[in-house]
Parts: sequence; structure tokens; C-alpha cells
Amino acid sequence: MGQLFVLIDAADLTVQGVLAAEALRRAAQQQGREATIEVRSAQGVLNPLPEGAPGAGDALLLVTTGSQDSGAWPAGVTRQCTLEAVLADPGAALDGLETGSSHTDAQAASGTRVVAVTSCPTGIAHTFMAAEGLQEGARQLGYDIRVETQGSVGAGTPLTAEEIAAADIVLIAADREVDRARFAGKRVFASNTKPAISGGAKLIEKALAEARVQGGGQESASAAGASEERAGPYKHLMTGVSFMLPFVVAGGLLIALAFALGGIGANSDAAKGTLAHALFQIGAEGGFALIVPALAGYIAFSIADRPGIAPGMIGGMLAANLGAGFLGGIVAGFIAGYGVAGLNRIIRLPKNLAGLKPVLFLPLLGTLLTGLLMVYAVGTPVAAALAFLTEWLRSMQGSSAILLGVILGAMSAFDMGGPVNKAGYAFSVGLIASQVYTPMAATMAAGMVPPLAVALATRLFAARFTLEEREAGGAAAVLGLAFITEGAIPFAARDPLRVIPSLMAGSAVTGAISMAMGVELKVPHGGVFVLPIPGAVTHLAAYALAIVSGVVVSALLVGLVRGAPAGKGEAPSLASA
Repeated sequence: MGQLFVLIDAADLTVQGVLAAEALRRAAQQQGREATIEVRSAQGVLNPLPEGAPGAGDALLLVTTGSQDSGAWPAGVTRQCTLEAVLADPGAALDGLETGSSHTDAQAASGTRVVAVTSCPTGIAHTFMAAEGLQEGARQLGYDIRVETQGSVGAGTPLTAEEIAAADIVLIAADREVDRARFAGKRVFASNTKPAISGGAKLIEKALAEARVQGGGQESASAAGASEERAGPYKHLMTGVSFMLPFVVAGGLLIALAFALGGIGANSDAAKGTLAHALFQIGAEGGFALIVPALAGYIAFSIADRPGIAPGMIGGMLAANLGAGFLGGIVAGFIAGYGVAGLNRIIRLPKNLAGLKPVLFLPLLGTLLTGLLMVYAVGTPVAAALAFLTEWLRSMQGSSAILLGVILGAMSAFDMGGPVNKAGYAFSVGLIASQVYTPMAATMAAGMVPPLAVALATRLFAARFTLEEREAGGAAAVLGLAFITEGAIPFAARDPLRVIPSLMAGSAVTGAISMAMGVELKVPHGGVFVLPIPGAVTHLAAYALAIVSGVVVSALLVGLVRGAPAGKGEAPSLASA
């Protein structure tokens, strides 16, 4: 009969590592088993495993903090889990961990190499949650995996050419389009981030079964057809929003600084030559002028790959010049993207001229198609629609403003980073380009409420939450302060029918107060960390009151609906949500 071994790699979490060891030892005894447990931490090694362990027929449970590279694992690992999971339910970590069998299946599976790319429109929470889900799934299956995370600031831990060449499959889990040119000739499978977060192992198995070879070379533009089949308009829109965000952030903050230094007249002729006037020019005439072209260009890129960028950006510039704003940019992006994708399927050239298609024929004909439609058919009616929307929003007072705030606030908390949340966010960000700032203020304030509320609830109603949930509450508070609504997902996932409405109520209150007080916000992200910047937000005291009010409402509701104290191990960890 084989033996049960446990290796706990606690890194800097020495205390948690020792507690996990004791919890596993007791759980093993309750199951009538004996476990030999080694704890590794920054303080040293406690009770090292015997030399040569594990042997044939032994079982080895590896417990980590969740951040280790799979390449550093010892040989013979039967199962891997996190410290949080062990502390929540040590018995579950040992269930089904049988001894007496060899590790040939895991060793055979370990020959499979997976490289992955994860990305979401803002490149923050869902990006890393998807990466963690895939890493956990690969560990369960015994596969090697390397994950590249992509956000608005570029790639984190980028994949090397050698890693891509050695991989058996490329898995893309993204809510926006990812450039696939470097994966030419590899088997590629694309999905959004949700399956990676909720079931990384299942997604990897599906990818291995359904992946298709990625085209490349002179026909790289043909990837547009496959991309269009996999992704719908929402994903294309989110790609455009993702690339647009840096322009909004940079332009908005520079304009805010200009007004802080030079007052309301920072952009007047009398202020020429001053630093304030220069900052305003950079922000307004540089950053903000590129918001709509960037939005349109990268919507088209998401649909038609690189040949769509030029027609999309030119269409976006025309939309801005025609007064069609972000609505015109969205229309131009879709016209350019689907137009170029259609031309790519129609145009057939000899092999010696095929290289000219993505750099000459598609951009030229796509720009001609997009430009003519924007000038003669689309631009004027869309400009009229935007003017009506802008004037209506600016004239909002009393109950109508409160209603919009309630809607935007509830949308922010409904799915916490999902399609409904992102739809309200994209609407608010787009209005910044039209100098309408109140919806953005309501959206960001409401988006901060869910994680801050659950954090407060774990303190006010501590007896109704598990130790793990109370510890996760601290992390949720930090995420909430940074406007990362996804920090509340682990709590909502446990009891969505009661927790989500509670969070929506507080966010709706916050959105309503923000809109009613006429708070304006000129930047689309950053949470409380951008609020001290002079000019970034108006009516700061009212804004703070709106956030605090919503947090208190949701925290009280969440605490009350919890009912009886949570059972041990019932709450999902941040890694598993």
C-alpha cells in the first residue's frame, strides 16, 4: 500500500502553511490515513519528506500559494491545490487522493504543452482571474502551461518565440481581439474569459479537441473570417474600448491638470504660452482628438485584423469631424471591419500579388467604402442623434437624472465586469469624448460599491462569514478602492440570488446621488486614486457621500441576507470564483 505525502510551499505565508499542515494531518486521521507533511517557507523547511519520496504507488499533494510556476513542481505530484482551499476544507483536498497506483497517467499527460493569452478590455481583474483559472486547470490535468496576460498597457510575462514553437496548442481566453500573427501554423482555440475563470480544465480539454491551425504569412488577413465567426459585435466593441481607454485617461488627466493650474480660462487665447495652456492643448487637441479614431480603428481591427485599422481610424476621424462623435466612431468601426472582411473574402489575387492585398488593396478599398458611407449616408444622421443625446443628458435635472443614475449603478453591480457592466461603462466612457462627464462619475462610483460593501459586511457581520471570507474581504476592499468591481465576485458566486440584488441596491443609490448632485468625472478609471488630482472630479464631497451611502446600504443588506453563519469551507476563494 502506498503512502500519502504532502508538500506545502507557503513562501512568505509561514503561519498559514503550518496551519494548513495541521489541518491536513487531522483530516487524514479522520479518514483513517497517515500523512507525512513537509512545510517550506521563507523561514526554512519543517519536517522534510524522506529521501526518494514519493515512490511508486505513493500519492503526493502539492499545496501552494497559487503563484508558483508549474515548472518548479517536484516530480510525482498527484494533485495540486492552494493554501486557501486547504484552510477552507482540508478534507476535500484529500478526498479521492488514492495511494497504491502509479503516476504514469500524470507523467504521460505532462508531455502536453499549452501556451495561453488572457485579456479583458481594461486588462485588470478578468485578465488575471482567467490566467489563474487556466493555470489551475492545467495543474489538475498535469499539463505544462505558460500564460501571457494582456491589458491596455501591453503584455505581461510575454510568450517567447521558443515557447510558442514548442507548444502543442495556443489557447486565447479574451474579451477583446488578440493579434494572432505570431501563432501562424499553430493549433489555436479562442474563447472569452468566463469559461477560463469558471472551469479552466474543461476549457483546456475543449481546446485540445477543437483547436484549428492558424493561418499566416501572406494570407494573415484571412484570420479575419475565423475571428468574425467566433466573436460577435460586443467583443469587437470591447476591443475598441480597450484600445481607446489610454487616450481617454491621458487626455482627461491632462485637461484636469490644465484647469487646476490655469483655472477655467486655461484654454483661452490670453493663456497662450503658459504651462496650463500647453497641457490643455496636449490633452484636448492631442489625446481627446484621437479617442474616436482609436475606437473605430480597433473595432475594425477586431473584425478584420490589421487591414481594418486604417479604414477604421480614417472613418473615426471623419466621424469626429462630422460631429458624429463616439456613436459615429462605433458605426465607422463596424463598417470598416465588416467591409474589409468582406473584401478579403471576395478579392482573389495571383500568388505573386497576394502580398499586396493586406497592405494596399484592402486598406485602400476599405477606406474608400467607409469614407463614402460616412460622408454621404451615415455621418449626418448619427451626428444629429449624438447631438440630441448630448443635449438630453446635459439638460437632465431632478428625477430624470436620478433615474439614469439608478440604471447605470444597477448595471455596474449586476454582473461585476460582465457584459451588462461593460455596456454601461462603454456608454459612459464614450460620452467623455462629447464632454458629458456625469454618467462616468456615476458609473465609477457605483462600480466601487460592491467590493467595498462586501469588505465592510465581513467586518460588521464577522460571525456570518468564514475565516477565508473575512481575509478575502481585505483584498476586496483594495480592489474596490481601485474601481475593480470584480473583487466582489467570490461573495456573489456563493449566493447570487440574494447577494447580487443587495449589491445592485447600493450601487443604484450611489449612481442616483452622483447624478442628482451633478458630479462630473473626466477620467474613466483609477478609483479613489485619481480623485485627489485637481479638476479630475467636481463636487468631491458629494461624490464621497454617494460612495459611502451605497457601500453602507449594500453592506447592511449583504450582512442581513447571510442568515445563519456560513459553514466551514462553503465560501469560494478568490482563485475559484
